[in-house]
Amino acid sequence: MLGPAPVTRWEGLLGVVPMNDHAPSADPGGGVSPVGWEITVESRVSPEVRRAIEEGLTRHALPATRIPGFEPLAVLAHDRQGALAGGAIGTINWNWLHVSLLWVSEACRHAGLGSRLLTEMERVAAQRGCTRAHLDTFSYQARPFYERLGYRLFGVLEDYPPGHRRFFLEKALDR
Repeated sequence: MLGPAPVTRWEGLLGVVPMNDHAPSADPGGGVSPVGWEITVESRVSPEVRRAIEEGLTRHALPATRIPGFEPLAVLAHDRQGALAGGAIGTINWNWLHVSLLWVSEACRHAGLGSRLLTEMERVAAQRGCTRAHLDTFSYQARPFYERLGYRLFGVLEDYPPGHRRFFLEKALDR
């Protein structure tokens, strides 16, 4: 599979974006005056605002990437009573899967559920054109788990959180 075909136009909340072979040039006389801006700091962003930002970034990137990004993906597991037992949440950006969250309830750990959730997420992402995946974890979490599943370390942040390390891992996906 060669992945998704290049996009010739894309439609989102911000309207239709026709595609050409070069990025649009800036209009020095256009745009919004800084005088009209109101800057706010918010702890929670509504799904509509997040989507508008994602679509704005996609609109900007499309002339270079030719493929939209920020496609959400979730794989969930529920027990027989319907309670959430675990889940993986990520985003597909072009040919990459970013696994942002993977969680398994205490009662379901060490039974293979985490591996099944992540493997299914990778399978679906590969079907949607992804060739690689990346994620991060902490020194007090699951680095060996991810390495057993084929992820390899490519970066480390020291003292994040204080006294610990944050690890960044990547993996080539089977297609």
